[in-house]
Amino acid sequence: MIHKYKLNGFNIVVDVNSGAVHVIDDLSYEMLDYISAPLADELADDVVSKLSNKYAKQDILESFAELKELYDNELLFSSDDYEKFANMMVSAPVKAMCLHVAHDCNLRCKYCFASTGDFGVGRKLLDESTGKMAIDFLLENSKGRKNIELDFFGGEPLMNMEVVKSIVEYARSKEKEYNKNFRFTITTNGVLLNDDYIDFINKEMSNVVLSLDGRKEINDLLRPTSNQKGSYDIIVPKYQELVEKRGHDQYYVRGTFTKHNLDFAKDVMHLNELGFDQISIEPVVSADTKDYAITEKELPRIFEEYEDLAKQMIEKKKEGKGFNFFHFMLDLDQGPCAIKRLRGCGCGNEYVAVTPDGDIYPCHQFVGMEEWKMGSLYDGSFNKEMKANFAKANVYNKSECKECWAKFYCSGGCNANNLQYAGDILKPHKISCEMQKKRLECAIMMKAALA
Repeated sequence: MIHKYKLNGFNIVVDVNSGAVHVIDDLSYEMLDYISAPLADELADDVVSKLSNKYAKQDILESFAELKELYDNELLFSSDDYEKFANMMVSAPVKAMCLHVAHDCNLRCKYCFASTGDFGVGRKLLDESTGKMAIDFLLENSKGRKNIELDFFGGEPLMNMEVVKSIVEYARSKEKEYNKNFRFTITTNGVLLNDDYIDFINKEMSNVVLSLDGRKEINDLLRPTSNQKGSYDIIVPKYQELVEKRGHDQYYVRGTFTKHNLDFAKDVMHLNELGFDQISIEPVVSADTKDYAITEKELPRIFEEYEDLAKQMIEKKKEGKGFNFFHFMLDLDQGPCAIKRLRGCGCGNEYVAVTPDGDIYPCHQFVGMEEWKMGSLYDGSFNKEMKANFAKANVYNKSECKECWAKFYCSGGCNANNLQYAGDILKPHKISCEMQKKRLECAIMMKAALA
């Protein structure tokens, strides 16, 4: 399987199964409309005839010879070596946990998937004893894994920061005993950041996610405080202080774009102007009845914006002022391992979420869906059958993904979004798919432009 497209003056061909990417001339690009695997040793006369009205015969034959060489080296129309692994997907030790330390928030973001912080089940904070139980669960269920991850999440985790500190201290005290290495992260809206919290985060958190939607008018439109005031002026100086003191790139500023700012490239560039060089602006995922919702009608405009952002980033990079945009970060040399290619984030299998009540869910976006509750820290239950089913979810049993050129990059998309908006974890959310494919095309093009 191949995928070919034109963007920013480049003719690009992606060989799906090998991961090879080729930048080719117009003749080779057109020839790929007429040939497919298995390639014969010589180009068929009718293909030569079809191309001869634009190209010299010798050029046509030379072009085919180059494509045939790629084919022979399994870099074009390569065979699928991954499907045989699809049925081998089994439960794996848990390696990461999203720990909900606060089902409460001091912002009232209008697009919040967590119902402004309480996940629809009431505002509450995690207590220290439940937090320690969560660490014990992770130590036990990570089995032989040495490196394990825990993300402090909410709502807003800074509303329960003293418990966060206690949990970190407890986890660190167990590392040597269990031969583990904890990697902590935290996601915050920044309202409660102070010097003490900044110093603690920069010492203990391997990564930190800072929520901000971009320009002041855009951020404050949908991210007001609980008293309906704008949040931009409160949090921006605090983020700048944290990042300056942090001194490295293990952070990112993460925003959301909606129908209200389809010119979101301006928000990305604004965040960079504020001094941030690790940036993510994600599309809102919501019911299409919301006034801010992204629907299929907005996709052409969004595609234009991604292309414009990619071109601006190329120029910034050439000027020596480059920065990272999360959705354009792509390693074409190494790539993910086979398992990562097939099933993605590990939701419900290698990754779980734990609530202030000690309930276990497949991930943070499943929290509050009682039918997807996997167990409880309090009674020691953990639904291994559900875990095994999540382990089996991969691009080969997602029928719409199996024939998609982008399947090994997105690994079937977000299971929670698939469930909520397509009705099944095995059915992709199509709008998200289309945006993902456009981002991939832009990211690959950027590699070509900067090679």
